[in-house]
Order: sequence, then C-alpha cells, then structure tokens
Amino acid sequence: MKAYGQFCPLAQATQLLCERWTLLVIRELIAGSTRFSTLQKGVPLMSPSLLSKRLKQLAEAGIIDCQKEGGTIRYTLTNAGRELRPIVELMGAWGHRWAQSELNEDDLDAGLLMWDMRRSVDPAVFPAHRVVVQFEYPDAPKGARDWWLIAENGEVDLCLNDPGYEVDILIRSPLQVMTAVWTCKQEFDKAVSQGKMQVMGDRKLTRNLQRWIRSSLLSRLGTVTEIPAVNWPAV
Repeated sequence: MKAYGQFCPLAQATQLLCERWTLLVIRELIAGSTRFSTLQKGVPLMSPSLLSKRLKQLAEAGIIDCQKEGGTIRYTLTNAGRELRPIVELMGAWGHRWAQSELNEDDLDAGLLMWDMRRSVDPAVFPAHRVVVQFEYPDAPKGARDWWLIAENGEVDLCLNDPGYEVDILIRSPLQVMTAVWTCKQEFDKAVSQGKMQVMGDRKLTRNLQRWIRSSLLSRLGTVTEIPAVNWPAV
C-alpha cells in the first residue's frame, strides 16, 4: 500500500492494517488459528502466496511471532497483535449493523460457515459421550452439501466425509438460511417454525441445539454492543 505521507497515528495504522485480507488474517489469528493450513480455512479465497506475504508483513511489523515447530511454523499474536482484538470486534459489530446487505450467492460458502461453526460451538452443552450433528445443504456446490460436527469429551471435530457414526441430529437447510441464522439475520427457532429449516433427531438433544450452535461472535457483538463515543476536541 502506498504511504499516506502523514504522521497521524490513524494513517500509520491503516497503512499497515488495511491492505486486502490483512484484517481477516488477524481475525483468524484472534480466533485461535496458529497454523498456515488452519488460517487458510478461514480465508479460503486467499491465495497461499498472498497469505504468506501478509504473514511476513505482520511478522516484520511485530504483530505476530513465527516459531518453527518440527516441519511447520506456528503463528501467534504478540502484545501488539492482541491489542487489535477490540478493534476487530468493534469493526465486526459496526459491519453487522451498518455494512451488511442481503446475502447473495457470492457471499455464501459452506466450508467457511462450517469452519466458523466448528470453532464456535459449545460442546459443554451436550453430554460427554459422542454427539453427531449432520448438516445437509441441498443447494450448496457438489462436494460441500453434507457436513458432520462431532462433539465428544469437550472436543469438536468437523468432517466433510461421513465418519460412519450414528447421527443424533440432522439439520437440513438452504445454505442461505443457515448463513442468515449464523450471522443473526434470522432466528433459529423462527427458521424452523416457518419451515425454512428442518431439524430431526433426539428431542432431548435438539432442545439444546440453539445453545450449542451459538452464532458468529462478531454478529452477536453487532446485536448488543454500542460503540463508545469519543470526545474529539472542538474545532
């Protein structure tokens, strides 16, 4: 990015942070991704070469640490990087309230949706024994229509191929509807009652389903957070 030629701290910060994909990479690091492969899952349309470039820039700026572990590199936020968390959260909250338009086909990505779900679900809601939730998206591209979330002993796993376990809950939904639910544009119960989404399985488990599949953290912040006002000096 070309420098703004200003000493203003905002100009200096945006020169570093506002290049394409940079804040989304930081979002993934804040969410807990530490490996190149897991970072890619959060930014699936970003090329590997550009991801490598952005990680190098963030490391040079002192926002992330890169440590070799075996044959891979582990990426972690430094103090400077961790201080970006409230900024990312406030931008996400603002975006939920003011920048989002109606979801269209270009905004839908079953893999990104399920990856975000996988790291956000609360396995403590269900018993310690294995619970399998299958998702069917009939309108998703071939190869991304069936997904399985498996909760067991406080851990959650995501499978694109049938793991062979008995399914406890089956959710059948258009991809747009589930995405709308995940981003707090549609209430889960209302989507079910209106017939937009089908939920089948053990009633004891399905009663807790909405607590288990919470919603996108940034979308939740956008429904409850008020961005604080700043008292700028009078002109």
